[in-house]
Amino acid sequence: MVPSIKLASGHSMPVVGFGIWKVPRETCAEQVYQAIKLGYRHIDGAWDYTNSKEAGEGVRRAIDEGIIKREDIFITSKLWNNYHKREHALEQARRENEAWGLGYLDLFLIHFPIALEFVPFDEIMFPCFWNDKEQKNVTPLAKVPLSETWAAMEELVSAPNAFIKSIGVSNFHTQTLYDLLNYCKIQPSVLQIEHHPYLTQPNLVAMAQENNIAVTGYSTFGPQSFIELGNAAAKGTKPLFEADIVKKIAEKHGKTPSQVLLRFCTQRNIIVIPKSNNVDRLKQNLESVEFDLTKEEIDEIASLNQNLRFNDPSTLGRPIRIFT
Repeated sequence: MVPSIKLASGHSMPVVGFGIWKVPRETCAEQVYQAIKLGYRHIDGAWDYTNSKEAGEGVRRAIDEGIIKREDIFITSKLWNNYHKREHALEQARRENEAWGLGYLDLFLIHFPIALEFVPFDEIMFPCFWNDKEQKNVTPLAKVPLSETWAAMEELVSAPNAFIKSIGVSNFHTQTLYDLLNYCKIQPSVLQIEHHPYLTQPNLVAMAQENNIAVTGYSTFGPQSFIELGNAAAKGTKPLFEADIVKKIAEKHGKTPSQVLLRFCTQRNIIVIPKSNNVDRLKQNLESVEFDLTKEEIDEIASLNQNLRFNDPSTLGRPIRIFT
């Protein structure tokens, strides 16, 4: 049984989820369905993953077959950068909820703490930092304050016909969180960040947890998720699965390196959302909560930190320097 974390909103969120970033549309419904059959009760998606409709089909199949009820599963999605203005945020959330086709979303996050120029919904080629086939022309920034975007997020959960249960943020740093906490009427329930032993961000994690903001870590396996994207930093970095410390601890516990990396997070109350196309690995990821690391082992793994970030838009043709 995978444990859950109680959010500031009062809802509970399973600490191990199935992330659908880079899951192809043509296989997404089947992969989500199979993950649910294995026991997953938390699916992490986003508008810019472009597979919400298919993921929702997989969930509905599991519901139709009586494997789960809607209330048994936790669905996360995210607001993309082009839609930070109030009216656009409300519209994108509505479209995303309709794409999933499940009646409501359990968690909706601001994906990045930046606003890009608005691109009409019927004109966007694919949600990304650019909107051209060559992927060269980075969309210019837009002058939309986070206060406006957050007010729209609050509206989504407080409206009489609300279809969002909890709200939060992603890729924020302590400065933006402190600022948000100064004016928010509904505090963020979740902060989602890149988190792995090469990028531990201990002060950011501590600050969020001190303020009752649950932390979700993405890219828990470090460079693994980014190699296929041609990320230069990822290609030149030793895979965490091959790190001597991780392998040694895995062997001691009779676990896989991936299970050790996931437990490094969940044992410190950091939610994880790994993806896998392999049924055996999906099962192993879900079972990663069934053993405990010692404090010394956690410290050993944390010593691998290099402040090495792979998901960084400062490397774009027109740099967007969020993480400075």
